[in-house]
Amino acid sequence: MAEAAQWSPACLCVLCGLPAAGKSTLTRRIVGTAAERGWRAAVVSYDELIPEMAYYTDVEEDVIMYFFILFQHSNWKSYRQAVLQCIEQVLEQPEVVVELPSNPLINGAAWQPCVQALLQPKESHTDGTPLLFLLDDNFYYPSMRYEVYQLARKLFFCFVYLQCDLETCIRRNQSRPKPIPIKVIMEMEKRLEFPNPQKNPWESQSISLNSTNDVSNQRVMELISVALDNPLSPAEDNSEQKEADRLKCATSVVHQADQACRRLISEAMKAARENQVPSEHMRVLAARLNECKVTFLHDLRKQFLQEVCFLQEEDIGVEQVVKNIFDDKKNEILSQFISNHKTM
Repeated sequence: MAEAAQWSPACLCVLCGLPAAGKSTLTRRIVGTAAERGWRAAVVSYDELIPEMAYYTDVEEDVIMYFFILFQHSNWKSYRQAVLQCIEQVLEQPEVVVELPSNPLINGAAWQPCVQALLQPKESHTDGTPLLFLLDDNFYYPSMRYEVYQLARKLFFCFVYLQCDLETCIRRNQSRPKPIPIKVIMEMEKRLEFPNPQKNPWESQSISLNSTNDVSNQRVMELISVALDNPLSPAEDNSEQKEADRLKCATSVVHQADQACRRLISEAMKAARENQVPSEHMRVLAARLNECKVTFLHDLRKQFLQEVCFLQEEDIGVEQVVKNIFDDKKNEILSQFISNHKTM
């Protein structure tokens, strides 16, 4: 344990974008510029803090893109929340910074570099020196960014979205020691929702940078400086409760739809067995149905948040929505498998 100098402003800067969009590279440059200004900067890399085991589920990789299973996977969400809890501890007790994370879920070896700048001798920094947390992750859904916003209340806060074309991200990713599957990046690109201040007022302090080519950190530092002059004021922003209610309702609706889809998939698998579909084809059928289900649930959630967020949960006929959309797709897939089996 080591003492850290007290500081006044603490800014959370969220860097979001596709894998290999250049977030980590930009983060390193920001750290260097922050040091020149005498600021303390802690880099919070989710990939390093969250153990690799947290990214596995009981769903096989060839069945569905695991990143989107993970978004609803409670274990994985617990790890993400653990990262924010560690940051919150530092913010609540700035006079003391611990070298080990406050949450056992977090990789302790990776946490130490995060707070290394905070463990410098007190004499090297004066009171009131800004503290900058750089959160490096994909943050492809607004709800992921909103979790950070909730932590940042009464603090200083900003978003940096790195826009990079898919081909460049894939090429950069392939040169990494542990590349992410290309299909995952392609699917994430389809689902990525960049910061939108018009839709989400809490994302007003945000900029978008084209990182296909080399990107300068000048605009980022300007954004952080502006954010440091404009602390969040929950009393003036009544969108927080509305957003929380919206997300809660959407989560409930998607959960109900998921249960309904599971029942329909079970019925389809039973029908396939009754039509004597070979066992080796049953696994492929299950994969197709589950992939169809996840795509349907994602689209349902997105449409609900964007277009029907004013509805109350009880006003939505979830079963009917599932029947009208997913059931038709399920029947189409099932018919193909049964037809192919009969023609063999």
